[in-house]
Amino acid sequence: MMPKSYLSEDRKRGLSGNALFAAESAAADRADDEEAAWAWLRLAEVPAHALLALKRVEGADYIRSKGLKTEAVEKAYGRDWLNRKI
Repeated sequence: MMPKSYLSEDRKRGLSGNALFAAESAAADRADDEEAAWAWLRLAEVPAHALLALKRVEGADYIRSKGLKTEAVEKAYGRDWLNRKI
């Protein structure tokens, strides 16, 4: 089941994959629906550099608690990247 959508069909037109997930997340955030905003981000493939920055700012446990996909970073830095200083 997909998270609650806050975008109109017209706004969704032309968006797919990560672009759609990011736009939906931003729209949910503007609607003060934090749960839906994070649910949309959990569907996205967040770039490795963005996850590394998030780890530096919020810490590894924050990423774990939000349930974000981490495969992009794992490919570049190994499965234990959250537990190591990079």
